[in-house]
Order: sequence, then structure tokens, then C-alpha cells
Amino acid sequence: MSGPGGQAGGTAPLTGPALAVTAIALALGTFMQVLDGTIANVSLPTIAGNLGVSTDNGTWVITSFAVANGVTVPLTGWLMGRFGVVRTFVVSVVLFTIASFLCGIAWSLPSLIGFRILQGAVSGPMIPGSQALLIAIFPPDKRGTALGIWAMTTLVAPVLGPVMGGYISDNYHWGWIFLINVPVGLVCALLSWRFLASRETPTRKLPIDTVGLALLAFWVFSLQTVLDLGKDRDWFHNPMIAGLAICAVVGFVAWVIWELTEAQPVVDLSLFKRRNFAFGVIALCLGYALFFANNLLLPLWLQEQMGYTATWAGFVAAPSGIVAVIATPIVGRLRIDARWLGTAAFLCFAASYFLRSHYTPDSSFLVLMTPLLLQGLAMSMFFVPLLTILLDGIPPEKVPSASGISNFARITAGSFAASLITTFWDRREALHQTRLVEAATDYSPIYRQATEQMQAYGLSPLQAAGSVMRTAINQAYLLSTIEMFWICGWMAVIAVGAIWLTRKPAPSDHVVAAD
Repeated sequence: MSGPGGQAGGTAPLTGPALAVTAIALALGTFMQVLDGTIANVSLPTIAGNLGVSTDNGTWVITSFAVANGVTVPLTGWLMGRFGVVRTFVVSVVLFTIASFLCGIAWSLPSLIGFRILQGAVSGPMIPGSQALLIAIFPPDKRGTALGIWAMTTLVAPVLGPVMGGYISDNYHWGWIFLINVPVGLVCALLSWRFLASRETPTRKLPIDTVGLALLAFWVFSLQTVLDLGKDRDWFHNPMIAGLAICAVVGFVAWVIWELTEAQPVVDLSLFKRRNFAFGVIALCLGYALFFANNLLLPLWLQEQMGYTATWAGFVAAPSGIVAVIATPIVGRLRIDARWLGTAAFLCFAASYFLRSHYTPDSSFLVLMTPLLLQGLAMSMFFVPLLTILLDGIPPEKVPSASGISNFARITAGSFAASLITTFWDRREALHQTRLVEAATDYSPIYRQATEQMQAYGLSPLQAAGSVMRTAINQAYLLSTIEMFWICGWMAVIAVGAIWLTRKPAPSDHVVAAD
């Protein structure tokens, strides 16, 4: 193919069994990458407990992967042009498989984080590469089928991720959530190379903005470290956190100046001069950040405070993906203004978060799961309309760059949001716990009555006091959780404004990676 979306070297599309096998292999590449973005969410308490760290520190397992992936996404276009789409995709899958194996045998939190950074960094080309190659191997009149296969893969993986992660964590060593990638990755790489090696795209020597890429990695990782470690180290009262915050600010400013003056920047910031692109990216980042943060918070709360196993926490989240899989083809047939679809997505997100803000300590599985159905509907209307808006009016030669920037911004925003929501969740819990235990004294009739009832059932005075304290902590976390959901609901409503600051997009034939 002349580019990621064309025919490989002018060769004819694949047919018969070769087409089916290759399509499955490419779909597996997308499946693995998307799966690893969600599979660790419900397993986080198990991983943290097994490695002897707090769940707060364990969030690094998720955020490190997301940040590393986000930073390397802008490199995808350069890699494909320099080494060819097929070679870039296959090497990325092989390296991802090796990194998955290393994650599965990690012996400590630092080693796991290091391997997750590697896993995220090498996985950047997997989704755009699999999509480009799927389009290339199908005849032009069957490209809708190719995109359908790709889209279904990106939606099914988030459904299976929480369930698989929960089941593995409850029944086997947590390392298997990463080790299951090894056979899948080997099959994907071998079949892809077997059927596509002769269809490699033309390569050419291209310059690379190494300074811009280094500055990008520097400020993003500095800021992520501040967000992940700040809550445990008293924020800016800690010299290391203060120093990293300064590094993040200085690095960001230097990066912006460099990218605006560089002839061939790794991130083309001039695209933000376009109104639809700027506000479209803002809306995309806000929506995905809220979605990603809440997908992390819910299983944490269910397992740590509601007594759910990782498997059942996964089952609570799974219906969201099922609804998205069913609704996406229907939504795709709608021919209405993308801004209205985007608005509907944000309002469904908001309704889902508001419903969650009414959770109680005795909420049933059905009550916990129902708001996730609305979230699934929101997902089906979120990515494509917003990508249609932000790519509106962008010249074809700049579409890959624009897609890369939007994906980088989206992934990084999700990682930052995951750190922020866990920080505020713990801070608000501490505040509510303080307020609740203020009344837990011998002079409080309610406290005295509760401890006396527990002692009547055979508990010692110390055990009764501990039980009351445990209840207070559970209540404090519940209050903090519903506050986070309530705030996220209003943020989703406010984010609608960003959509309506854009112009109505014209119909577009751009094909981009939505996930």
C-alpha cells in the first residue's frame, strides 16, 4: 500500500482462507492492546496485596502503561514510513509479547511498573497498524467489513477485560493476566508475517524530532509522577515532588516552544489553530478522562469496601461493553449532526455517573450494574462523532498527525485522571471519616448502643469498638465515592459546552483509530 490505508505495494487483496486467517490475526493484535488497558483494573487490589504495597501505589500499574503508550503514539506515523507498516506492526506485537511475559513474572512493584512502561511504549503502533492492514487486505467494496471487524474487536476487549482479570485474580496467580498474551501474541505475529511480509509498504528515510520526543516524555512522566506520588508525600512540601512539578512545567513550556518552531515536529501543535480540532480534542479528553477514572474507581470501591471479589467486580462492569457492542452498529447508521451524537454521549455519561451517586451500602448487584448500561450506550456514541468533529477540514496529508495527537492527548488525559480521582477519593474519605468518628465516644448514645449490642453477641469491648470503626470507614468511603460520581456527572454535563463551540462538521471519509 502506498500508505497505511492503501493497497500494499499495489498487490491484490487477499481472498479465501488467507483473508480470514490474516483478518483474525490482525484483530488479535488490536484485542491484546485494548485488553491490557482494562484487564488490570479489577485486579489492582490483588496485585497490590500480593506485592505488599497499597492500592494507591498500585495505580502505577495502570497509569504507567497508559502514559508510555500515549507518549509513543505520535511516533507511529514515522515508524510506519521509515520501516513499513507490516514490519512495524509485527515487531510491535513481538515486543509487546515479550513485555507481557516480563510483566507476568514481575517480582516487585518497581519491576512490574518498569515492564508495564515497556509494554505501553512498544504497543503504540499496534492499533493503527492492525487497522491499516485490515483495510489493505480487503477489497475496496468490503472495507466496511474490515472496519466492522476492527470496531467490534476494540469494543469486545473492554467487555472481557474486567471479567477475565477478575476470574484470573480470584483463581490463579495475577501474573496470568499478562501471560495469556504470550501465545496470542506469538500466533498474531507469526500469521501476520506469514501472509503480509510480501505486501510491505514502501519505506523512505524520514527525519525524526528526537528533541521534541524527549521533551514530551520528560514533562509527561514528571507530571505523572507528581500525580501518583504527591498524595503520599505531602505534595509540594516534599522537595522531590516540588522539583518534579517544576520539571513538568519547564519541560512543557520548552516542548511547546520547540514544537512550534521545529520544521518537522513530532506533534504538530499548529493543528490547534483549527477551532474544531482544538475544542474536539478538549471534549474527547474530558469525556475519556471521566470514563477512564470511573472505570478504575468502581472496581476499587467494590472490592475494598463492598466485599466483592475481583470476578464479580468484573461482572458489574461487563454489561457496559455488551451494550456498546450492540448499539455501535445502530448508531453508525445514523446520519445526523455529529455534535448531537456527541452531546447524547456526554448526557448518557452524566446520567450514568449521577445514578451511581445514589449507591447505598446495601445496593444489590442489579442496582450497581444498571448505570453501566447507560455508560455502554454513551460509549457507542462517543468516539466516532468526536473524531469526526476534530478531523473536520483537516487536509488528508495531516490526518495521521491529527489522529496521533488526539490519541496521545486522550490516553494521557485518562492516565492523569486515574491518579487524580484516587487522590481525591482518599482525601475525601479521610475528611468524612474524621467527621464520623467525632461522635464515636462513650458519651454518644448511638455509639454506646452499637457497642453494647455487639457485646451482647459475644464481642469483646475492643472488638466492638473495632467493628464500629470499620463501619465508619466503609461509610466514609461510600460518601467519598458518591461525591466523586456526582462531580464527574456535572463535569460531563459541562463538557457538552466544548462540543457546541465547534462548527458543524462536513461528511468525512477519514479512517482513523478510535481507540
